[in-house]
Amino acid sequence: MRTGSKPPTAAEVAALAGVSHQTVSRVLNGHPSVAPATRAKVDAAIAALQYRRNSAARALATGTSRVVGVLVSSTTLSGPANSLLAIEQTARDQGYWVSMASLRDQTPAEVAAVLSQFADQQVAGVIAIAQTQVALDAALATPSDLPLVLLTSGEVPPDRPAVDIDQRQGTTAVMDLLIRLGHRHIAHLAGPADDLHAQVRLATWQAELARAGGAPEVCLPGDWSAASGYRATRALLDRPDRPSAIFAANDRMALGALRALHEAGWTVPGDCSVVGFDDLEGSDCAVPPLTTVRQDHTSLGVAAMGLLAEALSGAPARQRRLTPALVVRASTGPAQVQPDRTETGGGRRRPAGRH
Repeated sequence: MRTGSKPPTAAEVAALAGVSHQTVSRVLNGHPSVAPATRAKVDAAIAALQYRRNSAARALATGTSRVVGVLVSSTTLSGPANSLLAIEQTARDQGYWVSMASLRDQTPAEVAAVLSQFADQQVAGVIAIAQTQVALDAALATPSDLPLVLLTSGEVPPDRPAVDIDQRQGTTAVMDLLIRLGHRHIAHLAGPADDLHAQVRLATWQAELARAGGAPEVCLPGDWSAASGYRATRALLDRPDRPSAIFAANDRMALGALRALHEAGWTVPGDCSVVGFDDLEGSDCAVPPLTTVRQDHTSLGVAAMGLLAEALSGAPARQRRLTPALVVRASTGPAQVQPDRTETGGGRRRPAGRH
C-alpha cells in the first residue's frame, strides 16, 4: 500500500503495473487495443494505489472534460424531466457527468450566458432541450467548435445534429383513429403558444381535420395543466357547436377534460371521445382509461447522447425522429349520430344523464 500525503499519479500506476504511461491512459479511457492481461495489471495497480484521475488536470491538458452540459427549457414537466434523467444515466454509463442548467426567463441573453458558462467549464459537448423557438435560435447561434446536439421539434439546419419524438406522426395517429371512428367535429385543447411541441400538434390537427373535411376548427388554449384542460372543456360545453371528440395536447389537460365532461353529465366515450398525448403515468387509471400517445423519453435521452458521441468523434451530423406509439384505451369510441338541428329546433342532443 502506498503511503504519503500526495495523491498517486498515473506515472506511479504505470511503474507498479510495469507498463507505459500511455498504456495506463488507454486503460483509463477504455481503449479496445489493450490486452486483457495488461488491463488486469493496470486495474490492480490502480486499486492498490487508490488512484483517482485528476479531472481538472485532464481538462487543462486536453481542453475538454468528461462533463456534458445540458440546457433545458423547463424541468417541471414530466417529458423534459424524463429526458434529462435518461441523458444523465446514459452519460454516466459512458464515463461522463452532467452539468445541468434550466432557463428561467427564456431569453436569448440567458441562453447565451448558459452556453458561455458551459464553454468556460470546458465541457466535452452540450445537449440543448429547446422547447421554444427563442431557446432553439439562441442555441443554434452557439459557436460551431462546441459540439451541440439539439433535442427539439423545431426546424434545425441539416448540418446540426438533432433528435426528437415525431410529434407530427403521433398527432396524425390520433386524428386517424378519431376519423376512422366517424368523428368530424374534433376540438383541440392546445398547449402554450410558444411551445414547439404544442405548435406541431396544433398544426397537424388543423391539417388532418381539413383533409377529412371536418367541422370548422374549434381550438381553445391551455398551459399543459389539468386545470387549463378543465376550464377549456367547460367553455367548449357552453358553445352551440359542441364537439363529438376532444384531442388534448397532453394527458394532464385531457384529465381536466374528463372531469369537466363528468360534471356536465356527459359520458365518455358515449357522448364525447377524449384523447391525450404523452401516456403520463396514471393515464391508464383515469375514468375511463385514457387513449393517448406514448413517448419513450428514455430512448430519446439515449439517442441524444448517441448523437453527441458521434459529434465528439467528428462524424457527420445526423437528425433522428423517434416513433411514438398510439395507445388505444376506453376513452375513445364511435361517433354518435346526431339528430338534424332543423328537426330539434336548432338544439343538439342532450347527453345521457345531463339535466
